[in-house]
Amino acid sequence: MTPGPPAGTTREAAPGAVPRAGAWAALWAAAATTAAPALRLLLRRRLRRGKEIAGRLAERRGIDATPRPAGKLLWLHAASVGETVSILPVLGALAMQAPALTVLLTTGTVTSARLLARRLEAGLEERVLHRFVPLDVPAWVARFLDHWRPDAAGFVESELWPNLLFACRRRGIPVMLVNARMSARSLAGWQRVPGFSRAVLGCFASVQARSPTDAVRLQALGAARVSAPGDLKFAAPVLPADPAELERLRVMLAGRPVWLAASTHSGEEVAIFATHRALAPAHPGLLTILVPRHPERGAEITAMEGDIPLVRRSLGAAPPGQGVWLADTLGELGLWYRLAGIAFVGRSLVLPGGGQNPLEAARLGCAVAVGPHVGNFLDAVEVLEAAGALARVADARALTAWVAAMLADPVRREAAGAAGIAAAARWADLPERTAQALLALLPPPLPPGQA
Repeated sequence: MTPGPPAGTTREAAPGAVPRAGAWAALWAAAATTAAPALRLLLRRRLRRGKEIAGRLAERRGIDATPRPAGKLLWLHAASVGETVSILPVLGALAMQAPALTVLLTTGTVTSARLLARRLEAGLEERVLHRFVPLDVPAWVARFLDHWRPDAAGFVESELWPNLLFACRRRGIPVMLVNARMSARSLAGWQRVPGFSRAVLGCFASVQARSPTDAVRLQALGAARVSAPGDLKFAAPVLPADPAELERLRVMLAGRPVWLAASTHSGEEVAIFATHRALAPAHPGLLTILVPRHPERGAEITAMEGDIPLVRRSLGAAPPGQGVWLADTLGELGLWYRLAGIAFVGRSLVLPGGGQNPLEAARLGCAVAVGPHVGNFLDAVEVLEAAGALARVADARALTAWVAAMLADPVRREAAGAAGIAAAARWADLPERTAQALLALLPPPLPPGQA
């Protein structure tokens, strides 16, 4: 049974309180229609840059020859990789609770489509259809909805596309905002157009916010039926790893001191090299595994390492006897978290930051550190910090001290890892509760005589 929302985070809409889209819908529709020719050019530019797939470009204009499957169809939209990862366990829960249901999952990026193909649970390939979401142009949206005719829909996190939402409302398609988030910056922007924000958020039949803070912000903009059951990222499946490669590397690295700098961004590698340089004399054979957020920066990073031995995974190099192993590859972060046990999560040490997801490391039993700039994952950071699973480091010197402490004290390191696993497990049933809420949007079965 789904527990009730925290006090102060739910508001029921009074009859007639949901604003009519009216003039706002017409204004936005006109602007998007006028922009359609430019959006066609944008799609072609994205195609040249590898950000679209040639054979599927028409999907971005709502054109699709794939037949709609018979029976109930639930449409879920996840913008990119992070949102797709968070919804994966919900897909499994939907399959368990509604075996006859088909899920249409749309995303907006090629990387998210590829991730879904790799990470979708076995047996769900026929039950979950992937398509690229149409851009928010009224005619393109209408083609998409006329073709797929979803019975209900769920938009993940912060996907507030007015024409899509207004079109769903006109067709009587109930929509839920799943794992909703609203940053302080986005809140300020929407508050400049209060009528528009009320019209857009009034299209949602219900909103499940990822935190009480997000719930309050969404309520302030006009959302009704808001609850805050928790963050789906806390319930995401662990990152995968190739079992054979994991065993091979565990044997190769057995007995060596190892730590990991994951998802680093430009400006952070200097601190990583400084930490390795400071700790290497006291830890013979020290291996620093460096995983840049953008693997294409491999050559750039190699040029800055100076006197530290560095080899690149992308070139097939084995880990050095002592030095930095640059893991400039895709899809292997789960392997590195399992190997290291000590993980600094990047995009947090220098500005502009915002952080990357520390739960991925904590869920695999790593002791975790982050820098001071973690606004994108503040709730997760605070939960893990309170549990004793995460430390904040202010600069390169603090990072060096933290890594040294973890290398010197395996008991403390293992305790932090266990605390992280326990903290993330508290939301293990959230995908099932989210699936229940989505299924409640579907219309009831027709009486036998009308089926």
